[in-house]
This record gives sequence, structure tokens and C-alpha cells, in this order.
Amino acid sequence: MNTVQPGSFLTLHYRLAGLDGTPVVDTFAGPPATLSLGAGQLAPAIEARLMGLAEGAHARFELPAGAAFGEYNPDLLQRVKRALLREFGEADARYEAGDVVSFPTPDGAGSYAGVVREVGPDWLLFDFNHPLAGRPVQFEVQLIGVL
Repeated sequence: MNTVQPGSFLTLHYRLAGLDGTPVVDTFAGPPATLSLGAGQLAPAIEARLMGLAEGAHARFELPAGAAFGEYNPDLLQRVKRALLREFGEADARYEAGDVVSFPTPDGAGSYAGVVREVGPDWLLFDFNHPLAGRPVQFEVQLIGVL
């Protein structure tokens, strides 16, 4: 039976949640995820917990605050002018606290997301921290295939 090793290619269902159990990602209700260990698709601390698990394994584990997604960084709270949002997004978009907004990376090859925390007259305050940064994390996994 195959076990998870560095560089393994995995097919799996997984659930990532805070300690209150509210999932941030949950693939159990849909198609499984496929990923390659070491490619940055999972946090290194989560990948480390997967090492040695056998194909077919079902495991649950908790990581302490900050271990999975780092500590919460207040410097990642940024005000963005509405004019900039209109320039790079939809000109007539409306934003509310809690909305997740995608931004292009400087090279245009990717994107990153921020959560609207406050709405001002000509700006929005975005939080670019991972939603579970600085928080304990629950991770549940069902390994379907290991290559």
C-alpha cells in the first residue's frame, strides 16, 4: 500500500476549519481534490502531518494557533481607494463588510484575496491575512489515492 512521501501526488477529501468547526474548505460534499505535496497547495505544517499516512487512511488532527497559517499580521490590513478598485475591477461594483475580493498579482500571472473589513466614503479596509491566521486549525483528511 502506498504511503504519503515528499512529492507524493494525492487524491483526497479534506476539511479545514477553525476550532469552532466552521469549515473554510470542505471537499467531502463534492469531487475530491488532487494535489502534489511540496507544491504549496497545503500549508507545510499540514503536509507534515500527512507524511506516512497510507492510502485509504482517514485522519483528523489539530494544529495550534499560528502553526498552519502563521500569526495574524496587522500589517496586512490595508486601505484601498475606491478609484483603484474601479481601475482594476468592475466600475460599478458594490462592496460590503465580509466580501472577498480578488486582486491581480503585480506580474498579472496570479491573484490573491482580501476580505472587506470596513467601508469608508472613498476607501475600503481589506484584511489580506488567511482567515485562519493566528488561530488553531482542525484538519480532516480521507486519502483516496497516493502516487
